[in-house]
Amino acid sequence: MAMVGEEKAGGSRSKVLVIGATGRFGQELVKASLAAGHPTYALVREPTFSRADASLLLRSFSASGVTLLKGSLQDFPSLLEALKQVDVVICAVPSSQVLEQKLLIRAIKQAGCIERFIPSEFGADPDKVQTVEMDHDFYKKKAEIRRCIEKEGIPHTYISCNFFQRYLLPSLIQPGLKTPPTDKVKIFGSGNVKAVFVKESDVATFTICAIDDTRTLNKVLYLRPSGNAYSQNELTEIWEVKMGKKLEKIHVTEEQLLKSIHGS
Repeated sequence: MAMVGEEKAGGSRSKVLVIGATGRFGQELVKASLAAGHPTYALVREPTFSRADASLLLRSFSASGVTLLKGSLQDFPSLLEALKQVDVVICAVPSSQVLEQKLLIRAIKQAGCIERFIPSEFGADPDKVQTVEMDHDFYKKKAEIRRCIEKEGIPHTYISCNFFQRYLLPSLIQPGLKTPPTDKVKIFGSGNVKAVFVKESDVATFTICAIDDTRTLNKVLYLRPSGNAYSQNELTEIWEVKMGKKLEKIHVTEEQLLKSIHGS
């Protein structure tokens, strides 16, 4: 992996545009880009500037050297104007807006100056994941964006980081809970299948590392640090040691889990 802040040929660093910069993960991307010394831009929707909860964040961006650009994924002229100022585009919009990247792809194609596009994925590989048709086309939409990018011949990198730590780890993978259980825990299947949990700030750092690395061009970058892979049984044991007590284990079979999901 290239070092953070690695320079391109000629000694300059890529100019990075983050779309979705005010979101939780988007903020981490902005921080990582700045930390690596990249001239950093953020595309911000006009209504966001007048929102009280966002004004402090935007002021902090500006104070840190971020160039704020007004625009949105629905406004083609603003996209085109923003793209002409940068070399790299990283999109971090929510999953509900994934297909809205189609206009962005068209703008990137027309601008003709983008050296790397990283679309909004940052999870499991949509071309490989199997969800027994219960994801409401969540991954199908992300795969559709991949095909659009490839059809237009846009230089890209897909980031597959598996799970953000904040999604499942705080509850010990217990649906409906926000903190770890203290009396009993549901163990799904054997509990021995391992998953990869990565901190969002680390995902952002690896993403910024990838943008000027020729080895990641037109590839999928899988983030699987060996120390971040744990099974549910292993996580439960770690929590029991921290608490100093054993939890009651309720084993849920795959059949029971699927039935429960269908029922809800």
